[in-house]
Amino acid sequence: MRVRANPLQEKLAERIRSHGPLRFSAFMEAALYDPDHGYYSAARRAHAEPTGAAGDFFTATQVQPVFGRIVCAALRRIREELGLAEGCTVADWGAGRALMAEPLGGFRYVPVEAGQPAPAPFEGIVFANELFDALPVDVARCGAAAARMMRVGWRDGAFCWIEAEPLAGEWKEYADRLSRRMEGPEEWILELPVRIEPVLRQMDGALRRGALMVIDYGYTEREAVRFPRGTLMSYRRHAAHEDVLRDPGMQDITAHVPFTFLGERASALGWRAGALEDLSSWLLRAGERDMFASVLRAESEEEEVRLRLQLKTLLFGMGEAFRCLRLEKGA
Repeated sequence: MRVRANPLQEKLAERIRSHGPLRFSAFMEAALYDPDHGYYSAARRAHAEPTGAAGDFFTATQVQPVFGRIVCAALRRIREELGLAEGCTVADWGAGRALMAEPLGGFRYVPVEAGQPAPAPFEGIVFANELFDALPVDVARCGAAAARMMRVGWRDGAFCWIEAEPLAGEWKEYADRLSRRMEGPEEWILELPVRIEPVLRQMDGALRRGALMVIDYGYTEREAVRFPRGTLMSYRRHAAHEDVLRDPGMQDITAHVPFTFLGERASALGWRAGALEDLSSWLLRAGERDMFASVLRAESEEEEVRLRLQLKTLLFGMGEAFRCLRLEKGA
């Protein structure tokens, strides 16, 4: 029996039949954020949670209350170091269900979701936890001869990759630069972070003075050699899949964050980038003032055990996989 395609699949297939193969960034944009059938927008409308035990993947934000308490301590330290007002704004960019609203209650908490306008200009901190990995990317196939755009086509009732036009302009320069890092493979796959700069510009327009704190998984330019097949991945029911073209709107799609590129684009806007570090190092420094006493504050022995397990999960389960980058703007 033929399984009926999901509505977004039919919508994208018709778009390809009418206008030709799509850039992957357009496909990923629709798969995640289509107003009617996108992965995140449909979940919000249904009041469902795509993360957690009942969802498709876990995030650090869900390790509550420990993650919220540590982040609050870290952002307080940033506020003190930059001389920001005590009740300054924290814009949680990509807030989802706004799980950080309660732990960041000492700040003026402003959740910002995809597709929403930026908040009014403020002084404070932009907090971006697992935001940049969900931004749509384009895909290129690189080789000794040329680097070409990979588009999404529709053939025999399924989406497929189609090799398209050669890269040009800044993305050819980007691909050439990273290609010099590659050793061995005759060809490799590279994601082009086409949405990072527009998002940074939106943040730059909102933040008059303060810091951007990025927590995500990714790589530096020197580490690109580790990913000759690219980093695109989809997640469904806590299982990772490489077929990112399957079932658009019904599975998450992510790509590792190119931190070198992110830092360069921020610097071009006048931001100052700090050192890139593992999440575990950042969390340890945030808790060192009182040796995690406030983070592990509990009303019972049973609760204290639960909180210690949460801290262990963050430090050792997620601490080395995720990285932190702090960028500052203004005097």
